[in-house]
Amino acid sequence: MSDIKIGKPNLEVFAETLLLEAKKNSSITVVTSDSRGSGKLVPFGKELPKQIVEVGIAEQNLVGISAGLAASRKKVFAVSPASFLTARSLEQIKADIAYSNHPVCLVGISAGISYGQLGSTHHSIHDFAVLRCINNLSIVAPSDNFETTEAIKQAVDYQNPLYIRFGKKPMMDIHSHNASFKIGKAIIAKKGEDVLLIATGETVQRAYLAAQILEQNEIHATVISMHTIKPFDEETFLNEARKAKVIVSVEEHSIYGGLGEQCASLLAQNKINTCFKILGIPDEYMINGSQSDVLDHYNMSPEKISKTVSDLLINK
Repeated sequence: MSDIKIGKPNLEVFAETLLLEAKKNSSITVVTSDSRGSGKLVPFGKELPKQIVEVGIAEQNLVGISAGLAASRKKVFAVSPASFLTARSLEQIKADIAYSNHPVCLVGISAGISYGQLGSTHHSIHDFAVLRCINNLSIVAPSDNFETTEAIKQAVDYQNPLYIRFGKKPMMDIHSHNASFKIGKAIIAKKGEDVLLIATGETVQRAYLAAQILEQNEIHATVISMHTIKPFDEETFLNEARKAKVIVSVEEHSIYGGLGEQCASLLAQNKINTCFKILGIPDEYMINGSQSDVLDHYNMSPEKISKTVSDLLINK
């Protein structure tokens, strides 16, 4: 169906890019919570042992230590599984990082449902919701290797607290390397005049493939990669929303408090009366399975996304 190439997992690209940046900048310091292996940081530790700190399975300490290092003019990347980083240490993120205005980059690895069969305790489908509520904290979920590389490069010089989440699966190269990336500015990955698909993180490739299926049925979709959940690019979203007959959001997150609810709020506040559907994880005990199994079950396979769009167009 698609001639788009499959790249590396975003997590690997994150680690490779960070190592390159850290070789040029000795202030870059990684703090991990027993995550050197799962965060693909073993090469970083071997090449730059003085720029990595291992705190063990102690996420609250991880965030507190990161804040202290940032106060000492280190550029800190705090790396830990997203499910634990944004739950166990939420108070430290709020008080020590965001409210204290330390420009730490919090890196949530194995985000969403990347841990697959390990089940709900290890899934991170709450992180957008809880972190959106905290003042002075930006939230980024790159969709492919290009967005990942650019996000890490920009994170080095980012002057505010930042949370970036990564999954484990190899990603399609959705964007050309001539594309423009800026934290806080969405990317239009595909243009179409009929419907709008807006997604974030790893679900962007599913939306993109759904748009290709729709194209075969003469339905032309715009696909937005909303890589930055906060600050949200309202201008790009509203401009495209006003032109669409149907809008569908897709996210590897609860249907509560994430991308979809942000879109719904903006549509309502701007009086855009367009048919809109949120695709995400519903409020229920989740099924167990691989990341793909779970996303497919909750109607986020490319085929089910395209069917959702087609049904909405028929019934609108």
